[in-house]
Amino acid sequence: MIRVENVSVTYGHGASLVRAARNVSLHIPEGDALGLVGESGSGKSTVMRAVAGLIPHAEGRIFINGQEMPNKRPRETRKIAQMVFQDPYGSLHPNQTVDQTLAAPIAIHGLGNAEQRIITGLTEVGLGREHRFRYPHQLSGGQRQRVAIARALILEPKVLLLDEPTSALDVSVQAEILNLLTRLRRERGLTMLMVSHDLAVIAHICDRIGVMSRGELLEMTTATAMADGAVTHPYSQQLLRANRGFDPSSIDIDA
Repeated sequence: MIRVENVSVTYGHGASLVRAARNVSLHIPEGDALGLVGESGSGKSTVMRAVAGLIPHAEGRIFINGQEMPNKRPRETRKIAQMVFQDPYGSLHPNQTVDQTLAAPIAIHGLGNAEQRIITGLTEVGLGREHRFRYPHQLSGGQRQRVAIARALILEPKVLLLDEPTSALDVSVQAEILNLLTRLRRERGLTMLMVSHDLAVIAHICDRIGVMSRGELLEMTTATAMADGAVTHPYSQQLLRANRGFDPSSIDIDA
């Protein structure tokens, strides 16, 4: 469903040149979930944003659902992959109600039956009709992130891109959102690419994990191998030591 070939992203020139991503290649079969981990500045979010089409100067080739994506995405291709951002408050317009937030992508893409789509979208993420006309400041952090997920799914994408979707939430709320994402992936057959610094969180969602540092994809492994410490690259081993006590069962998910 997703194929990334030699994607590179640079910023600046000369002495100020920053190589945010260096010849990154990966693939995610339909219905699978891949997680990218690494320290801040490792390039994991850069790769995700390139897949989302948010970095128009990215080099390399990106294919989604067998179709090569141009750097400047036409409207009809944007429905295929949708993104959920890290900050559930910053990603929602403070002066728009939940109803307006969900109605906007429906109108932009010319979809019909907006009323039913909005009601279904809210129900699917565990929100009721009473939340529909509230503003972001009237919602909890978990509720705001549910709205952001509903907005991403309302266009019925095949791919969901998740940029640290639980890092701004309390631990108890993290479990609820992870449970929701696990269920949605199963019910919708979604393909997911997720970025997180928390190994325990990412292991609950993702089948495979890619380890990044300084813009490079160093190692591809599985959640099980990561939990067992069966990684080969020295940086991956260092990352595990930094996450000492890593235990996927530390977040109780009743999927």
